[in-house]
Amino acid sequence: MLRELRTPRLRLLPVKPAYAAEMARVLGDPALHTFIGGAPESEQELRARYERWLAGSPDPQVTWCNWVVELVAQRRFVGAVQATVGPAPAHLQGYADDSRIAEIAWTVGTPWQGRGIAREAACALVVALAQEPLDAVIAHVHPDHHASASVAAAAGLTVTDVVHDGEVMWRLELSGPGAGA
Repeated sequence: MLRELRTPRLRLLPVKPAYAAEMARVLGDPALHTFIGGAPESEQELRARYERWLAGSPDPQVTWCNWVVELVAQRRFVGAVQATVGPAPAHLQGYADDSRIAEIAWTVGTPWQGRGIAREAACALVVALAQEPLDAVIAHVHPDHHASASVAAAAGLTVTDVVHDGEVMWRLELSGPGAGA
């Protein structure tokens, strides 16, 4: 699953610790944390996070898939996307015990926002995930984050009435409950 993905403008590259210096600059704007909380990480903190991600989830049923987003024409990193693949979370009703869900997220650095990069990267991620044996792709979006809601919709996810930890769940059924709806 974790392989390079491409779009006409972007390359999604599997995360490596060596990318931490550039990504710390890309993700360094505190405004990126308005809806998700926390604060920007230093290069060292980000490198440590990337090393943990590469070591893999401590839960053998869960796979962490993380990419940096490269704007090919500029040959520079501009954001990141991720998918956490595993059993359906407890707050999702109606899935069998053996259901597999991908929870996705995206971030684009402030200077590159408003150019459709998050939409393009999230769409590429969802297309790749749809090739996998999964029941659904979900994303959690803060109710006031209209740009992220627009990205989720463009990637084929539909808003639900499920709110978890203050975020609205968006979902794309690949099989199982509501598939094809």
